[in-house]
Amino acid sequence: MDDLGLDPELAALLDNTTEFVPQKKINKEALFSSASDLKGNDENDSGVNLNITSYTKIEKFLEDNPDPVFDDPDFYKKVLHGESTGAHRLHGLLSKYLGTKDPKDKSIFRLQLVSAYWEFASGLAIKVGSPKADHLKKMSLRYGLVTPSLLTAEQKNLFARLIETNQTNEAVYYIDEWVAEIGRGKINPSSTDEAKASRKDDSARFQQLLGKAQGRLQSAENLLRAKSGERTRAENDIKNKFDSIFTHESVAGLASDILMPYTDMQKRMMVEMGESLKKLMSIDKELQKYLADYNVSDGDVNSLQGKVDSSGGGVTNASGIAAEFDTIRQMAKMTCGRQGNHFPILSREYFHSSAREIGSRENVIEALRWIESIDPGAYCRQYKSQMNRIPPFVILIPSYGDTGFCWEPFDRYNRITSRGRIAVPMYAKNLTLAVLTAVADLRWQVAKEKASYYWMEEGLTGYYYQWFQAQKLKGDVKEYFINDYLTWILKESEGTQKLDKEVRAVFWRYMPYPPELKAKLKTRALVYQELCQRDANREMSDGY
Repeated sequence: MDDLGLDPELAALLDNTTEFVPQKKINKEALFSSASDLKGNDENDSGVNLNITSYTKIEKFLEDNPDPVFDDPDFYKKVLHGESTGAHRLHGLLSKYLGTKDPKDKSIFRLQLVSAYWEFASGLAIKVGSPKADHLKKMSLRYGLVTPSLLTAEQKNLFARLIETNQTNEAVYYIDEWVAEIGRGKINPSSTDEAKASRKDDSARFQQLLGKAQGRLQSAENLLRAKSGERTRAENDIKNKFDSIFTHESVAGLASDILMPYTDMQKRMMVEMGESLKKLMSIDKELQKYLADYNVSDGDVNSLQGKVDSSGGGVTNASGIAAEFDTIRQMAKMTCGRQGNHFPILSREYFHSSAREIGSRENVIEALRWIESIDPGAYCRQYKSQMNRIPPFVILIPSYGDTGFCWEPFDRYNRITSRGRIAVPMYAKNLTLAVLTAVADLRWQVAKEKASYYWMEEGLTGYYYQWFQAQKLKGDVKEYFINDYLTWILKESEGTQKLDKEVRAVFWRYMPYPPELKAKLKTRALVYQELCQRDANREMSDGY
């Protein structure tokens, strides 16, 4: 292919430079805002708005005018320009791969291309993490597109019309956007099993401590908010009692200014008032303690933020981007599985998705919204008897994998309001199934972490595991759960009975359908009527 040649003068100019950008300061919400308006801190935090109840409905999936960058005849040269030796290796192997017709040689070059591309893309990610990154390089990393000539004209037009910017403000990221947020410290790096940062790497170490301190700060703020609400309710109860005590009827047959004595109920309220006031003082004492804890945590965050800034953490973190991109490579492998197609370069040879099947941000958001309409608690976590909707970060991986998955259910330092992380392959054969498997994995991991040591005994995972053991099944219990979750969403929600009776009962209680869907299913079969009756019985006994 002639357009794959690299200009010798251009090749001589290959270098490896990195640009840096300042980091923003923390912006905290008002201390005693209502729980429904709770948002995370801007810096190193999930930025969750608990007031939002569903994903944005997508009205537009493609731009009217295609991005002209994909028509640039020098796209390939510009992508490789400035990427050092990795670009030379990628170019050489790609030329051999496209030029050979021998199946055996092609297989060898294809295998070598996998490692060559990831080496090249790692260096590209560091530059793309800068806000001054070249638009063409960003699109290349986003889609795994080395050159548009590897696509048909129709496919190239499809990618040129994908919406570039996040117009929904949902936490769904292409990988170029994701590494940029990681590099600027807006999002914490994905957790791994590797050793902690070396003491010599002060910036990374302080970033870890800062993330932990921010988790404690948000926990303290939530406790403070909950206790403040409890005191307000106690005060209102006392006010209502006083109003009841000081309300008297006129004595029948006498002048209107002659009032009845205290009733037995009012006398009991007077006796109870002392206990109510003691309870109020106790709540206020706890509130003072939580406020002191909050002030300590806030001071820790401010102190560590200063250390992060002074140690170089206020600029784009190139080493953090490189480490995160290694994690993304592992994510890409996991979406494909051992037997999947691990070829990382976008090519018409493997890409066959239509406009509504490609894993674009808009298509994935629609899939997430559809899942939530059937499983309203899919993105919810409970804290102090309050169910909070905390949708996960979604990372769109440019891979030919078919399986989405959960990388982590929530941040290790903030289990209350931090987002989980799920990865979704962009070029799956069935995007709906890819997103469903990711949400199912998230469901399992959140429930398992919530149950902690008792995950085999309590809650969703506990009762499912007990059924799994009773059936004497072999293999990974989570894989069975994911397959049953797909059946729960795709089949059972339509009234098609495919699940085991016990599994259906567990899912019905711990992953309930919305009331309107339950009412619809109730008319379909006796088994659903019985489940609805169980719901009513639990509500009657306050055991639901």
